Amino acid sequence: MTRATSLSGADPVLFDAVLTPHRSLPPAGFRLLIGALVLIGLAAGVAFLMLGAWPVLGFFGLDIALLAWCFHVNYRQGRRRERLRLTPDALTVERMSPAGRVEQVRLPPWWLRVEIDQSGERPGPLTLATHGRRETVGAFLAPWERVEVAEALRQALAPLRAG
Repeated sequence: MTRATSLSGADPVLFDAVLTPHRSLPPAGFRLLIGALVLIGLAAGVAFLMLGAWPVLGFFGLDIALLAWCFHVNYRQGRRRERLRLTPDALTVERMSPAGRVEQVRLPPWWLRVEIDQSGERPGPLTLATHGRRETVGAFLAPWERVEVAEALRQALAPLRAG
């Protein structure tokens, strides 16, 4: 998250954060994992082939292909982004889908409530509410990250409410 001021003379940017899902396995690690699984599957498959159980080799290949497809879907979902940008006039929530479609929502900051339910064991969703309208943001974030974003956004909104 960053806080910056506009250089162009337009409204100053009071808060600017880009929220992205966490991916614990980088692409290089994925390639290494799949390569290791291919070698293990090939060795085990050849052993079964030599015992006369040749269909097992194909099932090892299907398992690895299915795992690679699941990782592909996971990495595609990891391309989602949400950008929260606060100026004195509006809080803009810009969402980018994995396919690249962009959706933008503008909320007036003066009566904006930053809500996060912390009554349970884990913090709930981060919700921005104003005039009967509610927007959930950062659903893909870890619970502690949602709390951190909520606190930073509340701090950025405080000067607007003060004067």
